[in-house]
Amino acid sequence: MTRLRIVPANEASGDDLAAIFGTRGAGSRCFCQRYKLSRGESFGSFPAEERAARLREQTACADPDSPGTSGLVAYLDDEPVGWCAVEPRSAYSGLVRVFTVPWQGRAEDRADDSVWAITCLFVRAGHRKQGISAHLARAAVVHARERGARAVEAYPMVTGAALEEELHVGTVSTFADAGLREVSRPTTRRAVLRIDFADATVRREARRGTSGRSAAPPR
Repeated sequence: MTRLRIVPANEASGDDLAAIFGTRGAGSRCFCQRYKLSRGESFGSFPAEERAARLREQTACADPDSPGTSGLVAYLDDEPVGWCAVEPRSAYSGLVRVFTVPWQGRAEDRADDSVWAITCLFVRAGHRKQGISAHLARAAVVHARERGARAVEAYPMVTGAALEEELHVGTVSTFADAGLREVSRPTTRRAVLRIDFADATVRREARRGTSGRSAAPPR
C-alpha cells in the first residue's frame, strides 16, 4: 500500500526539492521565491539556479537538526511529490511589501510574526488531483500551531479560470477543509482564509461541551 508522509522541509534533501519543482513549468521558474523577492528584484534579474539555491537555504534542507524551515515536503513512500510553503507571514518580504491581497480592507500588522501564511501548495507532475494538496494544507496548519503560531492565513483563488502562475495559491475548498474560514474577499479572484487557534479551541470545546480541556490540533 502506498503511504503518504509529510515532513518539515529541513528533513528533505536538496535533490528531493529539485525533483518536486522539476525542470519545466512554473515551479522550475519560481522555486517558491515569488513572495521572497527583495526590492528591485525580478525573476529576470537572476537565474533559476540562484532561486533554487535560495530555496535550499531557506528550507535548511538536509539539516534535520535545524531549528527552522520554510515549508513541508510530501512523500509517497520514498518519492518526493509535494511542497507547501508555510512560515511566519512577515518572512515573505515581497508579500509584505508589494502584494495587496493579504492587506486590502484589513487592519493587520505586517510585522506580526505570530501570524503564519501558507503561500504555496505545489504537487509534482504525475501526482496531481490525488488529494496531496489537501493533506499538505492540513499538515501546514498543525505545523504552524506546534511552532507557536497564533493564526494561519492563506490567499487562494476563487475562480477556476486561473493562470498557471496562480495555481500555487490553492483553492478555497482546500483550505476550508483544513479548518480555515473566509475573512475577506479583496478581489473577484482571490480570498483570504484564516484560522485563529484560540477561537478554534473555543469552538471545539463548545461543540464537545467541555471547558478548560486541551484540544487536539485542527485536522
